[in-house]
Amino acid sequence: MAALDQAGPGDISFLGNEKYLPHFLATKAGAVIVPQGYDIQPNGPALIAVQNPSLAFAEVVRHFAAATRKFHAGVHPSASVSPLANLNPETVCVRPGAVVMDQAEIADGVEIGANAVIHEDVKIGSGSRIGANVTITQGCIIGSDVIIHPGAVIGSDGYGYEFSNGRHIKIDQVGIVEIGDAVEIGSNTTIDRARFGKTVIGEGTKIDNLVQIGHNVVVGKHCLIISQCGLAGSCEIEDYVTVAAQSGIAGHVTVGAKAILAGRTGVTTDLPGGVVYSGKPALPMRDETKLQAHVRRLPKLVARVKALEKALADKA
Repeated sequence: MAALDQAGPGDISFLGNEKYLPHFLATKAGAVIVPQGYDIQPNGPALIAVQNPSLAFAEVVRHFAAATRKFHAGVHPSASVSPLANLNPETVCVRPGAVVMDQAEIADGVEIGANAVIHEDVKIGSGSRIGANVTITQGCIIGSDVIIHPGAVIGSDGYGYEFSNGRHIKIDQVGIVEIGDAVEIGSNTTIDRARFGKTVIGEGTKIDNLVQIGHNVVVGKHCLIISQCGLAGSCEIEDYVTVAAQSGIAGHVTVGAKAILAGRTGVTTDLPGGVVYSGKPALPMRDETKLQAHVRRLPKLVARVKALEKALADKA
């Protein structure tokens, strides 16, 4: 598997975007997955025509990756597993240095990476993969087929304080985090436990690296949240929302289903679903584009006003 411009006769690649057409025309790949309708070129690579080349190539990658990824059941001697934990060492994999505490429930097919820490009363569903150095704190619930990449922290304290008598008084955070099936969470992402109740990540949602999700946030099903976003406490993201990189969502607001937030969008009020937003504060992208066009014209407008003022002063 290789990119078009790097592939050799023994590699398979794909053409998923027309801007890579020059690379396709010059590729030395043995086979290329292409959109339907492409003609076979004489002496060129074998072409595999599909409706969605990118998705088809992902299936190819998944096939070969599955063949190389080995699941070895057992508990490494250097791991620390409480005798009160509920797991079957013949059906789970606990790697070196990992810690599994009292009353944790680990289902069959779970892999716990090196130096990961699974606290008391945590539940992890079947087939989930917990990366190295991940921490899942007390009582959190992880669904089946979840992937949590190295360094993520699930269930750290929410950021809650009350100001009294000149001091910031910590508010206890006694809720949990609940993560649905088939969720993926990137490296060094942090998801805070609820002040009370649950912080929820819905089924099928994919979260990138370096994302911060605050206490009592509710994220719906099949959302995409890209790197360096921040979701403040008690905001709600409905189903199929895309939040692009470095966007921020204020606390106690709702983003409607199938909304798209462009990169660096700042959300301060509720947003209806099914709309593409951008800007700070968030506006429908068409309105924000017009606004930015006006802003870019301001220097020329200021220059014209000054010229008019000077002309009027000269006449006076």
